[in-house]
Amino acid sequence: MLRTVLTMLAVAGIAAAAPAQQKEVMNMTKQNNHRILVACFSATGTTARVARMLADAVGGELYAITPAQPYTSADLNWRDSASRSSVEMDNPKSRPALKGAKVDMSAYDVVFVGYPVWWDQAPRIVNTFIEANDMKGCRVIPFATSGSSGIANSAAALKSAYPDLDWGEGRLLNGADARSIRQWLDRLGY
Repeated sequence: MLRTVLTMLAVAGIAAAAPAQQKEVMNMTKQNNHRILVACFSATGTTARVARMLADAVGGELYAITPAQPYTSADLNWRDSASRSSVEMDNPKSRPALKGAKVDMSAYDVVFVGYPVWWDQAPRIVNTFIEANDMKGCRVIPFATSGSSGIANSAAALKSAYPDLDWGEGRLLNGADARSIRQWLDRLGY
């Protein structure tokens, strides 16, 4: 009798675990059906940390959007109207030069584009990256980090500047961890 009860409990345990295993397999399948690039500009390392977690979660390739001339702490001083970042952000046509080769976007169908929010916008180097790489045919999904701003205005500005791209729902990922990133990706279907 005890053996029968234990056998029934074991079968019930396996049956209970099956949906969770099936969901994990479905998530892996979703990830494997997409060729994903996680491109990010990070001046201080905060956005890069989130981008690494995101790339791990989707099984995507990580790409650093790197300026030809690195930003110094003086360049990032937002309180100084003459600092490099202030001057760039004050000029919507500013396009800081990139270091490195263009990305072969034909290798991807989804591109996550990450950045820190500066002056309620994406840094101008993000525009340089988008303009240097043909993302038509890719789903483009913004993500950002910020000390005080949300992502809504910066994402709207990018969508307005590049209306021919297929934009997905962006997300501010301040303090993100693997679980919160996974929840966002699940809502997006990745």
